[in-house]
Order: sequence, then structure tokens, then C-alpha cells
Amino acid sequence: MTLSQDVAKRRTFAIISHPDAGKTTITEQLLLFGGVVRQAGTVKAKKSGNFAKSDWMEIEQKRGISVTSSVMQFDYEGKRINILDTPGHEDFSEDTYRTLMAVDSAVMVIDSAKGIEPQTKKLFKICKMRGIPIFTFMNKLDRDSRDPMDLISELEEVLGIEGYPMNWPIGMGKELKGLYDRFDNRVALFHPKEDGTTYLPLDENGDIDDAEPLKTNSWYEDARENMELIEDAGNQFDEAKIASGDQTPVFFGSALANFGVKTFLETYLKFAPQPAAHRTESNQDVEPTDSEFSGFVFKIQANMNPKHRDRIAFVRICSGLFQRGMDVTLGRTDQTMRLSNVTEFMADTRENVETAVAGDIIGLYDTGNYQIGDTIYTGKQKLQFEKLPQFTPELFVRVTAKNVMKQKSFHKGIQQLVQEGAIQLYTSYSTGDYILGAVGQLQFEVFQFRMKNEYNSDVVMEPMGHKIARWIDPEQLDERMSSSRNLLVKDLAGEPLFLFENQFAERWFTDKYPDVKLTSKL
Repeated sequence: MTLSQDVAKRRTFAIISHPDAGKTTITEQLLLFGGVVRQAGTVKAKKSGNFAKSDWMEIEQKRGISVTSSVMQFDYEGKRINILDTPGHEDFSEDTYRTLMAVDSAVMVIDSAKGIEPQTKKLFKICKMRGIPIFTFMNKLDRDSRDPMDLISELEEVLGIEGYPMNWPIGMGKELKGLYDRFDNRVALFHPKEDGTTYLPLDENGDIDDAEPLKTNSWYEDARENMELIEDAGNQFDEAKIASGDQTPVFFGSALANFGVKTFLETYLKFAPQPAAHRTESNQDVEPTDSEFSGFVFKIQANMNPKHRDRIAFVRICSGLFQRGMDVTLGRTDQTMRLSNVTEFMADTRENVETAVAGDIIGLYDTGNYQIGDTIYTGKQKLQFEKLPQFTPELFVRVTAKNVMKQKSFHKGIQQLVQEGAIQLYTSYSTGDYILGAVGQLQFEVFQFRMKNEYNSDVVMEPMGHKIARWIDPEQLDERMSSSRNLLVKDLAGEPLFLFENQFAERWFTDKYPDVKLTSKL
């Protein structure tokens, strides 16, 4: 098989949603169809210990939420599928945003009872900014839901994207009977018949057999009429608009009941894009079929295997062929790195990979060489892919080790967790104290939990509240500028910045030092 043929088989997407919309549950069902799990775990099954396979971290299992991106891979109908299950909680938006830079399309999961929620709206904007195709799954149809027409309209009114329904609910909640699927020319039954029939074919008029009792059901008539109305007066199905992210195919179903998920997967594979070109900082496009290998690190995760206390750098391959044992150049340092110990993922399990191509996600065992945003490549031409998004923290705490005798594990834990990019580390200029910065409170809670459980280090966190972080040019810095209202600290790279108490304190500073330039991030 040629490189082009191999790349053409890849489909790499992220699943995005507001918390509790069912993102992790639909991931489980997709893994079930891929044959990589025998039983779909759900976050509700805590008593049995049957947790979602993509929620591998202990705190995720205890709290029933996703707080880190997971990578899963499987084959289905001749395609190699890479799923990135992202955190839904807004406190971990930065991890999700970086993950969206590593995919070619996105699946947006929406709770059909609630419609579009704030976090979904934020994540959609990132997808729209990148112009990546979006496929929508209206979930939890087996519960009382909003009117499907309202849900479709909301896509255009709130998100500004055309919605094209690929199927339509026949009833909902306790009255859910199935899906009217004009696209596949069939009706999908919510509960298969005793003879095992799951689908009823539609005739040339878009109707089911007269002998079917469902034909006289009022929900069926409503679904059929709504689909006809949409075909006559609604948006027209447009593959070009889907490819540019201007139209989203909409599927209805219930991930928990495993209804409508298979139809979604099969149709997604027909229209989802294969790996696309990636832009470098010098505005060059690196094509996936280029002969030279290249990729970038979009995530670093420590302790995925608690027994080995390892550290993995997640790499999105952008071009060429990866072969185990190959030498690559690390762009940031110009170092030559040999990629000998490389893995593919299935949530918390992994296996060594011999070859991989553009679109694949591989994991490099890391001893501290890699940073988020690093580019690796072969060939003589230096490459650096576009910078990944970075958030300026808003919440801050002072952090110290509870047990002074465990300073070694305390420092090791902080350094490794900070390098994952989920939390920011600053050091006070005057005292050398460690200060952590985060977008949301949950990041601190996860940090504290992981320090104790993964590094055996209890930490004390002293809240400092909201601060406004502003960087300053080192040449303009005078340490006497610091006060109780604008604390001077330095970031992980040693660059100085002030943590202002509030906007008034920042204005006071700029009035006092009008020639000093402050920036929100480096």
C-alpha cells in the first residue's frame, strides 16, 4: 500500500460537548463497534466499577467526569479511526483547544433536552476558526427532549452554521419508536422486532410497508412530514459546505441506549475528511503525503501507567511515514532524537507501533526532552508548526509541601504536572515561593489529588484569588515596581510578569509608568 493510500484511510476527530451531554458515552459505543471493548462502560456505573474506558485517570473515575484528553484508535469498514475524547469541563479548555489543533474534524454532542450550552458554544468557535468540518449528534433522545425543529434552528441562530438533519426522531422519551432515515432510505427501530429486524426499508415514495403497525403511529407521520418539509424548504445537503465547516450533518439518537450511533459512524466515514495539510510558522503548508516525516507535540501526560510512573508526549503526525527506530530533529533544540519506544493508544492501554502515517496519534516515552508545541521532523529543511493556543491564568494559589521531608517528590510532581500544560507555575521574585495559576478552580483540585496519589506528596494551597497577569519586557523591569497590589513573579521560562490585584491596580501602574509596555501573554 502506498503512503497516499494509507493516509486516505485515516479519520481523526475530537468529540466536543458541554459537560454531561454524553460525550464519553458515545465514545464508548464507537469503541464497541470497533471491537476494542466488549462492553461499553458508563460513568453512571460506579457501583460496579465499570467506568468509561476513556476516563482512565483515578479522579475521573471517582468524580464521573473527563478532565484530560484521551486518545483511542480502532479500525472500522476499512478506515483507521483516531478519536480524541476531550474534557467537557470549562476549567480544562486549554487542553481541549490544543487537542482541536490535532484533528481533522469534530463531533459535537448536544443534549437534546438542553440544546446548545455555553461550553459547546466556546469549543464550536475554535472549530469554526480552524474551518474544520463538524458533525452533530443530538443525544439522549430516549428522554424527554426539545422539539427537533427547534434544535436544528438553534444551530443556525446560536452558532451560525447550517444544520442538515440526516434522520428524524419518531417520538421521544418513553414514546421513542425509532428514526426516520431518508438519507439511508430506511426506518431504524428503537427496539428490534422479535424476528431481529432492526431496519424497515422505505419505498420509492419514502414510506414503509402498509402492513407495518408503525405506519399508523402519529409520531411516524410527524417524522415523515417534517423530513419532507425540510427537503422542500430547508437547507440542501452540500458536501462542499460540510468540508468548509459551514454546514453540519445532524444525527439523532441515544448513546446510552446505543441507538443511532452506528448510523452516525457509518455516515460520518462517508463524508469526514482525510488528513489535511498543516501550516508552519513561515506560512508554508506541509502536505500529509510529503515524503519527509513531521509532527507536533500537542499534549504531555505523566503517569498514565501508575505502576511505571512514565511520561508520554502525544504527537500528531502531519506528513511522511513514521518507522520505529527512526531519527528525527527536535526543532526547538536542533537535537537528534531516536524514536525507539513509541506507542499507539487505547485509553489506558497501549502497544508498540512499528509504522504510522499522517493523521495518526503516537505517544513518545519522554524523559523531559519534549514540550507542548514542539515540532519533530526529518530532512534538512527546518520546520516549526504554528503555535498552539495558550490561556492566561486568572486564579492563583501559593503552594507548599505539607511535609518538608518530602521536598524531592514535591518538586518532581510540580515539574511534571506543570509540563503537561494543565496548570501554570510561577515563582515569586522576592521569596522564591511557588505560585500556581489556572483558568478554573477544578484544575487546582485535580493538581492536589494527583500530587497526593501519584507523587505521594500532600500539598498546602493558599488561595490568592483572581489576579490579572501581565508580562513586562525584562529591560524595562525595576523590581521596586512591585508592591502588595502588583506582585512580581517569573514564569517557567524565567520571564517576569506582574500579578495585579484588579483592573484599578493595573491602571494605577500604567499611569505611574506610562512608558512600560504590559502584555497579556508572551
